[in-house]
Amino acid sequence: MRDMNPGTPKNPTTPTGPAAPAVLDAEETAAEDAAYSLDKGAAEAEGEHAVADDAEAGSAPGPAQDLDPDAALKGSDDDSDFTDPDFDASGKESSGLASAAAAVAAAGLGVVALSGSWTGKIAAERETLIGQIKTSSGGTAAQQISEIYGDAWHSTALVNGLFALLALLVGVFALVRPAFGAPSPHPQPGWVRAVATAGIALGVLGLVISIGMYFDLIVALPTAQ
Repeated sequence: MRDMNPGTPKNPTTPTGPAAPAVLDAEETAAEDAAYSLDKGAAEAEGEHAVADDAEAGSAPGPAQDLDPDAALKGSDDDSDFTDPDFDASGKESSGLASAAAAVAAAGLGVVALSGSWTGKIAAERETLIGQIKTSSGGTAAQQISEIYGDAWHSTALVNGLFALLALLVGVFALVRPAFGAPSPHPQPGWVRAVATAGIALGVLGLVISIGMYFDLIVALPTAQ
């Protein structure tokens, strides 16, 4: 039976007329959105894979990042053995104060050994007093000279000799002090060595003079003749 209405389209799903362009534009827009979404999803997936590959490459040790246990232990040992030469074992900076003080003390003791001291004067006066007491009841001239002057002379020489020996020992200590204790990066100052050497020289000279005076080798006691 034939359709009597010629205005009805044969395909009802295909739009005709003025609304056809709008429907086609909507379909094209939907297709473009779907393609953009697919491209964006693929790009995000590729980015995640790249991040995962970079993380695996960073965690895995490469040829330049191979961990050597012996090298690590050796490095820790080197760090533990390192010491700062500017500091001694107690953590205090080595300043050479002991050497400087010893050098000055040696020079001072050497001067005292040659010029005399209050201690030597007191010892000499004591021996003089003892000699006067012994010879007060009478005695020969030789005995008086020996008891009053000789013993006092020898006492002074003995005290000066002790000061000279101290100057010698302290000066030697000042010179050899850097060889003991914590090493110092700075050499011993020149003035410290010079003063210590002067103290040693004065100590040796004073010791020789004191020995000569004690045994009457330089100046003999006067005689009663």
